[in-house]
Amino acid sequence: MNDRSMDPARFRALTQRYRQLRIAVAGDFCLDRYLEIDPRREEISIETGLPVHNVVRVRSQPGGAGTILNNLAALGVAEIFPIGFAGDDGEGFELMRALGSLPGVRMGAFVLGTERRTFTYAKPLMISSNRPPRELSRLDFKNWTPTPASLQHRLIQSLRALARKVDTLIVMDQVDVPETGVITRQMLRAIRAIKKERPDLLVMADSRRSLQGYPSICLKMNRFELSRLAGKSRLIPLRAVGRAAAALARERGSYCFVTLAEKGIIGAGSEGAVERLAALPVRGEIDVVGAGDCVTANLTAALAAGASLREALQLATAAASIVVHKLGTTGTASVAEIKGLVC
Repeated sequence: MNDRSMDPARFRALTQRYRQLRIAVAGDFCLDRYLEIDPRREEISIETGLPVHNVVRVRSQPGGAGTILNNLAALGVAEIFPIGFAGDDGEGFELMRALGSLPGVRMGAFVLGTERRTFTYAKPLMISSNRPPRELSRLDFKNWTPTPASLQHRLIQSLRALARKVDTLIVMDQVDVPETGVITRQMLRAIRAIKKERPDLLVMADSRRSLQGYPSICLKMNRFELSRLAGKSRLIPLRAVGRAAAALARERGSYCFVTLAEKGIIGAGSEGAVERLAALPVRGEIDVVGAGDCVTANLTAALAAGASLREALQLATAAASIVVHKLGTTGTASVAEIKGLVC
């Protein structure tokens, strides 16, 4: 058995526990809207003289924190509770429908209202025969003003209620401008209070901006974010990442995970354990969109199911390898697909 393989009986025991897990996901849910363009149908606009790209198919799926939720659903997690918001607009309708259609998803803590617009990534894809889809310039819909206090209050109240009955909580900050999404300073204060009340609650956080100021919970980050958290002005050398992650894990009393792109991932525990696993070899064309969120979902589900640090890394890296080979979509990895790479 090599360092990447797992005993089939152990794999089965861990993944079967997913069917009993209850996981809340608090964060910025967005709509990924794929606009498939047939280049053979290109026209020239009579009015402007510019090319017209004809969309022949539209696909919509949850993105942002919704990508984490997609992956949890693909793993067969029993109940998943999204805590977030969408606007009372067409994109919000599509997002609510997409979230609600996933197995195990409970929508009671998700807010639909007029105070915000739905966070949307519109992704034009040029679809040609015998070649991977080619993404054109994206069209994004975001909120640029602070999240209203009344909406923050509703989300925090939902989080507090759910924290009493879930096995784990995932926190995902996707927005570029602070205080415009779900994970505001007020929300972080609420998470800190919840963690004090339930120190046994597994909480995993990821942020595309910064993890500065986060409470003592499990953190997933890249090397640049680790360098910032460690107070370094330069990127921490690859050979020193394990030591820096271990120091941060000891300081915070929680797991610290650092993704290293094609170099794999490092995990550190609060008691000093450090594990590193290389990424699996590339097996053709890849699309890395969504790989980080897939890792977050799989690390969290594995740890909640009782996996060791190394086992969690094995499952997460296998899942990420599956996802990056799914082109033209933000993919997921099922238990059956992961089994094919680890057993």
